[in-house]
Amino acid sequence: MHDDRNLVEARLERVLRERVRPAVHPLTAPLSVEIWSTTGEPVPVAEGLAAPTRPIAAGTPWGAPWGTSWFKVTGTVPAEWAGRTVEAVLDLGFTRRTPGFQCEGLVHRPDGTPVKGLHPRNSYVRVGSPVAGGEQVHWHIEAASNPDLEASGVPFQPTPMGDKATAGDAPQYVLGEMRLAVLDETVWNLVIDLEVLGELMAELPVDGARRWNILRAVSRALDALDLQDVNGTAAAARAELSDVLAAPATPAAHRISAVGHAHIDSAWLWPLRETVRKVARTASNMTALLEEEPDFVFAMSQAQQYAWLKEHRPEVYARVKKAVADGRFVPAGGMWVESDTNMPGSEAMARQFVHGKRFFLDEFGLESDEVWLPDTFGFAAGLPQIIKAAGATRLLTQKISWSRTNSFPHHTFWWEGVDGSRVFTHFPPVDTYNCEVTGHQIAHAARNFKEKGVATRSLAPVGYGDGGGGTTREMVARAARLRSLEGSATVEWATPTDFFDRAQAEYPNPPVWVGELYLELHRATLTSQAQTKRGNRRSEALLTEAELWATTAAIRTGAPYPYEQLDRLWKTVLLHQFHDILPGSSIAWVHREARETYARVAAELEGIVADAHRALAGDPAGGTELVFNPAPHARGGVPATGASAQPPTGGAVVPVPREEGGHILDNGLLRVEIDARGLVVSAYDTTAGREAIAPGQAANLLQLHPDLPNEWDAWDVDAFYRNTGSDLTDVTELAVEGTSVRIARSFGASHVTQVLSMPSGVKRLDIATEVDWHETERFLKLAFPLDVKADRYAAETQFGHVYRPTHQNTSWEWAKFEACNHRFVHVDEPGWGVAVVNDATYGHDVTREVRADGGTTTTVRASLLRAPRYPDPETDQGVHHFLHALVPGATIGDAVREGYRTNLPERRVTGSVAEVAPLVRVDHEAVVVSAVKLADDHSGDLVVRLYEAHGGRAHATVHVEAEGAAVEQTVLVDLLERPLAGRGEPTRGENAVVLDLRPFEMVTLRIPRG
Repeated sequence: MHDDRNLVEARLERVLRERVRPAVHPLTAPLSVEIWSTTGEPVPVAEGLAAPTRPIAAGTPWGAPWGTSWFKVTGTVPAEWAGRTVEAVLDLGFTRRTPGFQCEGLVHRPDGTPVKGLHPRNSYVRVGSPVAGGEQVHWHIEAASNPDLEASGVPFQPTPMGDKATAGDAPQYVLGEMRLAVLDETVWNLVIDLEVLGELMAELPVDGARRWNILRAVSRALDALDLQDVNGTAAAARAELSDVLAAPATPAAHRISAVGHAHIDSAWLWPLRETVRKVARTASNMTALLEEEPDFVFAMSQAQQYAWLKEHRPEVYARVKKAVADGRFVPAGGMWVESDTNMPGSEAMARQFVHGKRFFLDEFGLESDEVWLPDTFGFAAGLPQIIKAAGATRLLTQKISWSRTNSFPHHTFWWEGVDGSRVFTHFPPVDTYNCEVTGHQIAHAARNFKEKGVATRSLAPVGYGDGGGGTTREMVARAARLRSLEGSATVEWATPTDFFDRAQAEYPNPPVWVGELYLELHRATLTSQAQTKRGNRRSEALLTEAELWATTAAIRTGAPYPYEQLDRLWKTVLLHQFHDILPGSSIAWVHREARETYARVAAELEGIVADAHRALAGDPAGGTELVFNPAPHARGGVPATGASAQPPTGGAVVPVPREEGGHILDNGLLRVEIDARGLVVSAYDTTAGREAIAPGQAANLLQLHPDLPNEWDAWDVDAFYRNTGSDLTDVTELAVEGTSVRIARSFGASHVTQVLSMPSGVKRLDIATEVDWHETERFLKLAFPLDVKADRYAAETQFGHVYRPTHQNTSWEWAKFEACNHRFVHVDEPGWGVAVVNDATYGHDVTREVRADGGTTTTVRASLLRAPRYPDPETDQGVHHFLHALVPGATIGDAVREGYRTNLPERRVTGSVAEVAPLVRVDHEAVVVSAVKLADDHSGDLVVRLYEAHGGRAHATVHVEAEGAAVEQTVLVDLLERPLAGRGEPTRGENAVVLDLRPFEMVTLRIPRG
């Protein structure tokens, strides 16, 4: 037989495009359209409905950037359409771009009731099926003219459209046709039939019979179709396809659990306020689709987004709650937002689950066992322990499929964290969280699945995401045809729990991956938008302080505890840890608002701290200066998490001149030489007799690199940035100011001022850096070349630290050329090490080289600033502050202690008491208290969270000195402060609890109070 495959396939493509799809709506009638616009913030629905309108015709420009227009759409169903299915097709001026990145709308009835959302792939509203004829149509569309930041078709181009202040007011869109239309459901189904078979056919082997069977059936169907009367002959065409559509899948076919989904970024190329509306539009669409499709299941994560619905669109929220109660709309994930997981601190990461899970429990009576993070940029090694402590056991993500160097070896596996906790993890092999159920996607999932032979199941999140939109009726129809279709994987709607239950039952002993899940992409998100990152770090520290001192004041003095205020502030900070806000990958508007929000959060938290200090310190007329130490380690004679009146400790060391030029700081424990360039050429550990700085090199060295990644400007830094760069050694000023050495430099259009100082009695050099940054597409690093032979280094993560190699033996190691740390990086040889501590930076790199003298230099570099131009063309322009400390001779314990000291500085308050005793004391230096608070249920119980921080075992006694505390009734609880089943009871004594902790183990104690 002659090979006419290409001929038939080309025929199918053209006939679908030019004849069949246009015949879906064979009859149309125009609607009357009127418009009212505002360039200000969105108005309440009632105001939009009542606003005065003017007529507008198709082809008319509308919509200033970030504006809102209300369209009034009216018309009458023609009488001759009686008995037909009729819907409105409402085109706001959509482009061919995917949903979520352009104009969108929400349709309302005249009474304000929402109907459904509109986007370019879902622009219909059902009028009736069937209609009687003569029905009056009257709708109002709240339309958002959000600018398309990539409308030019060229990605990652700088644009002023990312902030309302710079976007201008030129109309963004041209109104399309607004019309009533008869829906020919037979033709609509023929379109789906032909698309599914055509896409499946393209994925099948050419030498297989199934491909040719489909080809012949398609050819017969096209022959049966009269192109001059598609509507009259569509049924005959469908009949020719019935046999090939009825052929069942083979028993060995891969099985895909489809989960309706609309990954909605809580902010990204749109501001937070627009996400509120995106969620309303998507939820309206999905609840409507659930009513139409009985097999469909939809899952939505992010408790914050449900909370927005509850606050701003209660009528939509009511529909969601009903669908949740019916088991069709699934609250997934149990986190406040789909946060970044690399940079949030220990407590913040824990609170993502606390607030997310508690919302779902309170609102729906449901608790998810799955963590749902499809788009987060890598996963810290501390996360499994937090997941388990929150009462979950499973994780879903697909983002690791974006790695550019190595292909991750599993799709289903156990993921083991720093403490040994394991969670059952799945990466959907479909490699997208925006699956459209196309033939290529389904075939790719089956081919790509790495567990073939031992497992058969994977999950596919189905629906338009990022900017929202969700699942469409076309996707549901495709899934119905693929439920069991020869040549394809099977597709069945399921909840996330259904999938995980089946997958785990089928594959109970998958392989284990130990340590972080590092994404080999988007590494620059650890540095971009430095002020957002500083705001996050400072907010986390202030929340820790506010809880500690408010709890201490409540127990010691009876002061009121600010439950609601702390709850609200935590949720604000957690929202801003969303994986496009904290990583610095959102538009200018988002980060401008974030800076303003962090300032308000800091002011409120400072107020809480000040009120608690005042209550604890007593009458300021007493004249006693108390030092409050919020850190979990004693310092300067002040106990951890307590306060005492202390004499001056000697202050800082006064610099002395250096013969070769520059200055020397020497406190008897550490001797630092700063040369005439303002560089640290020696940091000599006097007690160990050991030099920290590599011979012939200098620390405190600022290095500037060009930084234009191949794509994803705010997200990526590519390895070739290191090929070129310059050391910033020119000095415009080098001077002594009291006990500090001040250094000033200029480069490009920017200026740097550094202040170096050394406290007495501690082996630590403090480096305060101020950068007035006005570069573009540059990367600024702060380097410390250390005379240490280290094959690995430690970087702090949640509730512990993770080790990474300094060498590049394999491609996996080479790919980690930029990584995350929290408060410290530590390198060591047996018996001696060095820590580099920070107060606000996350990105860093560590490299090694062997010198001519045979020694090894291990260089630690902190990443300070970048200057990408997309999506915010003014990223990081302005003044920034950083604090780093170089700690020679540091153990891991020293690194932990100095990290807390740098981030939780002491405070001095004048009062009338001599001390404020800590509520909790721990007798083991490796056991760190991370939270002291009152229980969230307002019971007044004391909650203490602590963890083993050094990576070893610890036998520790926790002494509790809180009025009314029933220490003998202390229980171990989970993150939601519920008793842990199966963990046994801690050893309890009089005012003390004894714990035996594994390496990096985190525990939470709940201590009842009378």
